[in-house]
Amino acid sequence: MDTLTARERSERMSRIKGKNTKPEWAVRRLVHRMGYRHRLHGQGLPGKPDLVFAGRRKVVFVHGCFWHRHEGCRLARLPKSKLDFWLPKLEANAARDKEAERRLAELGWKVLVIWECEVKDEPALAHRVRAFLDDTENNNEGG
Repeated sequence: MDTLTARERSERMSRIKGKNTKPEWAVRRLVHRMGYRHRLHGQGLPGKPDLVFAGRRKVVFVHGCFWHRHEGCRLARLPKSKLDFWLPKLEANAARDKEAERRLAELGWKVLVIWECEVKDEPALAHRVRAFLDDTENNNEGG
């Protein structure tokens, strides 16, 4: 049972942002400090990646663990109520993400997915980002 009324839940959910989230800002600051320059929210690309490195043909998605179903993550737990609403919605998000990654790969872009839970370990994240951006191989990092 939800502890909030329908109106309270609706108001709270309406405050959730789709871009410029705290994890995204953390990744953007890190990438900038590392000396990489990028564009934001690639409008013309499948999935509208959060960070676009056009010269490198690489993109980064910063995904919230709950909204994008980070498999095995404690932050990706399902809600206790209204599963008939939430499960299809969250599964559709994950399917849409995979389709965007597939389409980007077809267009010759390499994709890195950074999960919300990974942002806290900045040294590991910096290593992963540098390896991805400096890699000249044609492998896909995915998520």
